Amino acid sequence: MTPLEHIHVPGQFKVAAPLSPAVKVGNLLYISGIPAYDEQGKLAIGDFTAQMTQVMKTITEILQHAGGGWDRVAKVNVLLTRREDFEEMNRIYAAHFPDGKYPARTTAIVYSLPRPNFLLEIECVAVLA
Repeated sequence: MTPLEHIHVPGQFKVAAPLSPAVKVGNLLYISGIPAYDEQGKLAIGDFTAQMTQVMKTITEILQHAGGGWDRVAKVNVLLTRREDFEEMNRIYAAHFPDGKYPARTTAIVYSLPRPNFLLEIECVAVLA
């Protein structure tokens, strides 16, 4: 049986929820829905660009800690609470794929996320070498 490796990046804010930021199973890395907490647990309230940038930074750190990068991501799910943030999300997101090779992605506009000030969460699956 393939063991599970729970990934926690040193220095990243640890949420109080009962979850791991990421779990590695064989060469697959499952990254939980990541909100925009910075290292001190602060959230840029109402500022979508700051939240999106923080989420992508956090996921980048998780990927790197597990031995991968955005080029190894196969599937992404983006949850937005405001439709008007879609274009800005795409702009920031696309910058992480300079070669234009994007993973499969689903983007949903949701009524709410677990905390009232979350403007987005992103989860993804990567295939590590």
